[in-house]
Amino acid sequence: MESTTAPASPPPYREIRALFDDETITVYQAYSGTIASAAVAAQRLNASAAFSTTRMTWIKPSWAWMLYRAGYSHKDKGQERILALRMKHADFLSLLEKGVVARNHQHNSRRRRRSTDEAETETKVGAPGGDGDAREGAAGVGTAEDSQSLQVPREGSMLPQVRIQWDPERTVRLEKLGHRSIQIGVPGGLSAHWAENLIVSIEDVTQAARDLKKLLDERPNVSDDELVRLGLVPVERPFPVPEELQRALGMILPPPSDLDAGGG
Repeated sequence: MESTTAPASPPPYREIRALFDDETITVYQAYSGTIASAAVAAQRLNASAAFSTTRMTWIKPSWAWMLYRAGYSHKDKGQERILALRMKHADFLSLLEKGVVARNHQHNSRRRRRSTDEAETETKVGAPGGDGDAREGAAGVGTAEDSQSLQVPREGSMLPQVRIQWDPERTVRLEKLGHRSIQIGVPGGLSAHWAENLIVSIEDVTQAARDLKKLLDERPNVSDDELVRLGLVPVERPFPVPEELQRALGMILPPPSDLDAGGG
């Protein structure tokens, strides 16, 4: 895995941090062995008939959050392979432009902010699926069919299909941090187009996740710098997002004054 230069200052409460170059950005998701093997061989995510285009798939640009979600690839049967999916910047931003923040992840006032942060404290995950999660993220998030009751469209726009959630970021040791990490739900209605046309390359990074877990078990005090040098952790930079889109995604706001160091 390639690595990049880390930001010097602490991250904002909500920010998209990712591994990216001048053209592409990397996002992650876990799949079954059948889907992953076919996808890597064909460099097409929907190469296997087992890949469903009717379910919501959650992608995330945070390597640490992917490790947390997948338990270093050991957590869920049927999601034992972690894929790094590279998308062009413009295509990634186009997904965000189609998205809305899940209702219980919005902050419309100081009072609302406090209650929703309490709701965001722990990420509740539903039954796993071989083609990525149909349910992932905070409580109350379901499949694409119930998105109308769970999402609030931006003023003056049609109801977008893409689901946006902000969950507590994690370290590669799976510790909860005080800032948030974005999760992007690609619904069934957009899944086929996304899988066929918007993914530039696919890499299986399962072994990196497992090697990282093994090293952390053997050497719990290993430094983050060494993990980067070993190629087990990509150092993610803030990904540039236009200001208008930042506002729509709830990225421009101060953290709650009563937010504790544990992230909610």
